[in-house]
Order: sequence, then C-alpha cells, then structure tokens
Amino acid sequence: MKIVDVLAIILLVIGGLNWGLVGIADLNVVEKIFGTATGVTKLVYILVGLSAIYEIIFVKTIQKRWNVR
Repeated sequence: MKIVDVLAIILLVIGGLNWGLVGIADLNVVEKIFGTATGVTKLVYILVGLSAIYEIIFVKTIQKRWNVR
C-alpha cells in the first residue's frame, strides 16, 4: 500500500504544480505534453482527482502506515 501512497502524493504534486502554473502563467503543462482534451489528458486529471479523494479518505491510515504523528 505504500506504493499507492507515494503515487497519490506524486500525482497531487503534479496536479498542484500544474494548477499553479495555470494560475501564474496561463500554462497548462499536462495539456502541453498530452494535448488538449485527449484521452490521456483526461486520464491524468481523473487520476489526480482520485488521488485527492484517496488522501482525504485515508489520511489517518496513511499516517499510521508511515508512522507519522
């Protein structure tokens, strides 16, 4: 399960940085890499959203798994 935790964090960081760049420089890196409204772009956005939901639901479990207080 730790691998899922790490993947979720990586996706959240990617999503956060992407939205930061959209806000600051009107630059959407995900769309630059994968194209506008492609299946892969939508998949990236879906995975980022699912990562956020995963982190919200399992935050206490993740903290226990990683021995974080």
